[in-house]
Formats: sequence, structure tokens, C-alpha cells
Amino acid sequence: MIKRPRRLRSNENLRKMVRETRVDKASLIYPVFVKDGTGIQEEIPSMKGQYRYSVDRLPFALEEIGKSGVSSVMLFGIPGYKDEKGSQAYAQDGIIQRALCEAKREFPDLYYITDVCLCEYTAHGHCGMLCGQEVDNDATLKVLAKTALSHVQAGADMVAPSDMMDGRVKAIREILDEHHYTGTPIMSYAVKYASGFYAPFRDAADSAPAFGDRRSYQMDYHNSREGIKEVLLDEEEGADIIMVKPALSYLDMIAKVREVTNLPVAAYSVSGEYAMIKAAAEKGWIDEKNIVCETAVAAFRAGAQSYLTYYAKELAGYIDEGLIG
Repeated sequence: MIKRPRRLRSNENLRKMVRETRVDKASLIYPVFVKDGTGIQEEIPSMKGQYRYSVDRLPFALEEIGKSGVSSVMLFGIPGYKDEKGSQAYAQDGIIQRALCEAKREFPDLYYITDVCLCEYTAHGHCGMLCGQEVDNDATLKVLAKTALSHVQAGADMVAPSDMMDGRVKAIREILDEHHYTGTPIMSYAVKYASGFYAPFRDAADSAPAFGDRRSYQMDYHNSREGIKEVLLDEEEGADIIMVKPALSYLDMIAKVREVTNLPVAAYSVSGEYAMIKAAAEKGWIDEKNIVCETAVAAFRAGAQSYLTYYAKELAGYIDEGLIG
């Protein structure tokens, strides 16, 4: 035989030399939940190893993240008070706004991205303003824009709208530019499916809808061409990064999105993916380390350039060990 593919698999150094997919710490983003109150560091029951932190305890989490080599954080807020309008989302003294001030003061070298959505802040748990039992798309845009602006004014380096309202990227870009934040990027949750993999997150963030579901604004998981339409619309409206969510069950979408846009592509390995791996590992059914590495590389191999994951700190360690990278 003249052609023997195994020749390039015979030695660890050689395997790394010809590796097609590279993963580094700079591409990892760690999601952090911040909760109103003091002295809080409570484990999330459905996400073992993940915690909710009050602002005064947040620096301990950020120190650990920074020491791991992960440099980017996505902040999610859990307010002490909710109302129909989600007013704590854009309040000057809201949970995310205070968390950003503390984070920037204590760890200014980390990069802070904020989730821009209303589900954690509304009494009804939906991602926008209601008109009867329906989410009013256009009325929601003003609130989302105001929320994004308040985050940037408090110190956010990037905003990430996850609501899936039509036109929200344009509304956010316009208000940021109007206030001279022309250099602040927008990471759009452009391809966000109505997924069963979000259940542990809704437990973590106390954001489950009080009635109905989110299928009228999040995407139907039967559809892929619709996802491309969303990507192209958000790119036209001024998005700087495109996100696909969830990651593991939507590797095909990561690949398709990478083909149609020149924007960087991010993938979110969501709470349900994390919880499944944790549960199976606790049962001894899988090797947690190997599965975490394999699923992360799968997202990058499909075309992701950034990876949001609750395993970011562990993956940083695995990179140091040479297991991936």
C-alpha cells in the first residue's frame, strides 16, 4: 500500500502537528449567575458544580476563573424583584449593573459579556412585553435596547441579546451608536432553538415562563434554512458575532452558519448538555473528562470560534494537560 493514513497517527507529537481543529483558552467563555442578596454562593441543584453568587461573593468566582486561564465571562442576573415590565433589567442599580461595577473594579482584565433578555426580570417569565397572552415584539425592542445600553454604561464589554425578537440587533446597535458606544460589539443569539436542553438554566435563573412556552419566538428545531435567514438578518442589522444555541444537537447549524457568514461564530453548550454529562459521569457510565473534551472539539470542528460552556475552567485545564488544543 502506498497510502497509509495511520502513518500520521503513530506518535503523539505527530498527531498534534497535523491536528485540524485547534482549541485555546481565549476561545472559552464561562457563564456566571449573579443573584440579589449578600453572602450568597449557592449550588444549583440541577447543575452540580455551578453556583449563584451575590455581588459580594462574585470576586471569588472571578478570581478562580481568571486563574484557570479563561478570560471571558457571560453574566446572567437574578433580581430580587420582578414586575410585568422587567424594570430591574435596565435599572441603574440592577443586579447586572452592580455586578459589572464590582467585577470591573476587582478584575478589570477579564472580558465581560452580558446576556440581554427579559425572562429573568419579568413576573411572567417571558422574554418580552406582553399584550394579553402574547409577547409584543415591537414594544419589547425599546426595553431590550434600554437594557443593553444600561449594561454598557455599567461596564459591559459586549452585549448578547438572547430574546429572539425580530429587529432587536438593529434597535440595540442604534441606541449604542447614539450614545457613542460605536465600538461595543453585539453577540447575537441569532440561531436559538426552542429546546428542552434549557431546563436546568431556567431552574438556575428562575426564568421559566408562568404560562405557555417560547415557541412563538424561539426557533422550531425542525428548521435549518430558517436559521440561515436569522443569521443574515442579524448580520445586516449590525451583529458582530453570531451564536448558535444549543451546541451539541445543532452541530449541523454551526457548520451551515460558518458557510454563509464571515462573522465569527459562537456556540453555547447549554445547561442541559452540562447536566447530562454530569449525571452520567456520576453514575460511572462515561468518562467525564473525555466526553467534555470530545463535545467541545465537536463544536469547534463544526465551525465555532468561541465556545460558551459551564466546563470552561475544566477545559482550560485539559488544554494545559495537552488533552485538547
